[in-house]
Amino acid sequence: MNTLKELAKKLLSRDQLEKLKDWRSRFNLFGLRLLAGSKMLRRFHFAFFSSAFDREANAVVMGKLLHEQNQAGVETTNFFLRRAIHRLEKGLIMQPRRGVFALDYIEKAVDSYARSLSGCVAPDEMSWAHDVLESFFETTASHPIIDAQRKKFDALEKPASRLESLRRQGVGRVPFTAGTTPSVSVDADAFAGMCRERRSVRWYQNRPVPRDIIDRAVELAVQAPSACNRQPYRFLIFDDPVSVAKVSELPMGVAGFSDNFPAMIAIVGRLRAYPHSRDRHVIYIDGGLAAMSFIFALETLGVSSCSINWPDIPERELAASKLLKLEPDERIVMFISIGYAASEGLVPYSQKLALEDARAYGGAELAG
Repeated sequence: MNTLKELAKKLLSRDQLEKLKDWRSRFNLFGLRLLAGSKMLRRFHFAFFSSAFDREANAVVMGKLLHEQNQAGVETTNFFLRRAIHRLEKGLIMQPRRGVFALDYIEKAVDSYARSLSGCVAPDEMSWAHDVLESFFETTASHPIIDAQRKKFDALEKPASRLESLRRQGVGRVPFTAGTTPSVSVDADAFAGMCRERRSVRWYQNRPVPRDIIDRAVELAVQAPSACNRQPYRFLIFDDPVSVAKVSELPMGVAGFSDNFPAMIAIVGRLRAYPHSRDRHVIYIDGGLAAMSFIFALETLGVSSCSINWPDIPERELAASKLLKLEPDERIVMFISIGYAASEGLVPYSQKLALEDARAYGGAELAG
């Protein structure tokens, strides 16, 4: 394709090139109108004439396969178990609480928990799963399905955990009353100031960001909300000059200033968190929520950042997969450069949307 473009530039005049571009634009618009009006044509087009979704489709299929393997606790996170335990938590906080619930998934939840006891799942995660399951069986009424799983759960050993001493004192990782947590000390005006002053910084001082600072920001980032608490992402951090230089070549839009990045972070979504294709976009939502919390956390720690878009371009996807050693189900959500802002560096003003343009209250105009 690039060869044809170069040839056209050599053979055609500027006016002819502009006419060719105009004809191509009209043809594309005509084609889009046809595709917009026919489901069959869309399927035919993407099956035989476009590979735009091939990589996503492959990642979704591999994610579903890895999800089945993941249930056995072969990784530090068991995504099925995380979802099941969070569903139990939501049942436990219902007002009024039902005497019997979770009949359709409690057996699989206990089985997955049992297999994870001898697997690689993180101790804190197992401790949380144990406490919620214990609370569930203590508070639900008798039912043949629940009684069978209660017996199976009681026969299992408690997970080894550094929090065992807390559990002996009666402190567990179970639902609690919102009013029992300390009130947030950051007021709205202080937060508004941080939101307005935060801007994407592209010019940094020539000094590294300490890893304990980065780790602190990641610890705060994972407090972001996530669908069914799956947290289907990981932060890949590169902070040595050689790695930063290589990773900085992957995304677009960084030409001219990427050579001064002290560190680069890739937020990677993991489709193995889901058994259904319908959830394939949740990695971008949850990854985006974590990314914004990460960026705000950095701001409070005196570190600036710049969000870097990641377009779906085949050559760059392949290069990133190889360089970052991504698993078949992993998709890049975004990159973030971080560092201490250079005192002489400029940042764009970046006018934001007015309130009236960003929101609309619904209600009266709803159909029906």
